[in-house]
Amino acid sequence: MARPLIGRTLRRLRQERGFTQQALAARLGISASYLNLIEHDQRTVTASLLIKLTETLQVDLTALSGIEERQLEVQLREVFADPLLGIETVPDTETASLVASSPAAARAVLALYRAWRVAREDAGGIALPSGRRILLPTEETRDVFNDRANHFAPLEEAAEALVAELAVRPAEMNHAIAERLRRRHGLTVTVGTLPGALRRYDPMAHSLTLSEMLPRESRGFHMAFQLALLEARDPVEALLAEVTPSSPEATALIRIGLLNYTAAALLMPYAPFAAAARELRHDVEALAARFGVSFEQVCQRLSSLQRTGARGLPFFFLRVDPAGNVSKRFSAAGFPFARFGGSCPRWVVHGAMTTPGRVVVQVAQLPDGATFLCFARAMIAATARWGEPPAVRIVAMGCDISHAESVVYADGIDLERAVVGIGLSCRLCERPDCRSRAFPPLEHRLALDPLTTGTNPYRFEARRK
Repeated sequence: MARPLIGRTLRRLRQERGFTQQALAARLGISASYLNLIEHDQRTVTASLLIKLTETLQVDLTALSGIEERQLEVQLREVFADPLLGIETVPDTETASLVASSPAAARAVLALYRAWRVAREDAGGIALPSGRRILLPTEETRDVFNDRANHFAPLEEAAEALVAELAVRPAEMNHAIAERLRRRHGLTVTVGTLPGALRRYDPMAHSLTLSEMLPRESRGFHMAFQLALLEARDPVEALLAEVTPSSPEATALIRIGLLNYTAAALLMPYAPFAAAARELRHDVEALAARFGVSFEQVCQRLSSLQRTGARGLPFFFLRVDPAGNVSKRFSAAGFPFARFGGSCPRWVVHGAMTTPGRVVVQVAQLPDGATFLCFARAMIAATARWGEPPAVRIVAMGCDISHAESVVYADGIDLERAVVGIGLSCRLCERPDCRSRAFPPLEHRLALDPLTTGTNPYRFEARRK
């Protein structure tokens, strides 16, 4: 296996921890000049030095994988490819150089671009009394979870304390939560008709009503959410104070997200869930049955197993509707989601729509050679009445192909022959022979020829150097 080149990631981690090159080199037992060569990817890193780095910087090996830098590069490529900026093509080498040498400046460019998009499109912006435009609350919430690797240690600890007091098996958790709500909080839980709502809490009447349309696992989750609301308020509010949201709307969305996280940690406690995931080789349906939760809840929980010293398999997680609107997204696996555009139509996420309720699998390879084992399932929610279109959501997960043997969905697949080439999005993909292309790439001129009709609906010239 090739030794990793981790220069830019190492430089970021060193700077974040306040080390000079000389100070870190002294702790590692190497020269400052050798460390400088490593940071410029002119020297590879031995296994023993990798271990020293993780101990000195207090990180896991996965933190040295360059996931954050790779995602930042993808987002900057999207920014620089926008024709409305009116700039010449920015070579990928320059984008990589900016991320490597000035990551704070790269993030500032992204922040400016987001603000400019809000001002340009106008529909998404929120006006404060001062007239200042701010980031969409949904985007701000997504950034909060991504920036923290979708892991919140204080909420895990609060959930574990509750689980220890309940002292029941996972299969009995729903009943135990209902009893805790009744005995400690005097709360009556009932199931009934709730037009336009799935859950309603009345603090004056000490009642929690759940919609009869909710499946059993969702009723359990809503009860866990209610318990988190009543007993995990302090750690949630402390995290909110650290985040300092920019608007009341963002504050409310982030609070709900943190409470949802706590509810998931309560139903799927970290250590038992991580152990079961390894035992069952990340079989989502088997995990859902063992813990009495839904397919989606298991997927999202798997993506949050980022505890230092006890990390789970690094998965990406995505929830999208048939129109391509992303409502949840997280990438511990380093999958470079396009932030401002749709995803590749060749990706398994879109193919899952043809077989709702079934898990479909794909070995997907990006243009840079990064390969992922991906699996997805389309889920159709129950309708409230006849004639109402059902809500459809596709949940997708994946991990680097190197972890395939730890995932049950790789069984029976020839991982080399099954590879399907995909792109980040049509506007960024340079594959010339894709019959599924929806748009031409932004960085190429169209090559129009009325005398020829090709298989690719958009023929284009090679990129100018």
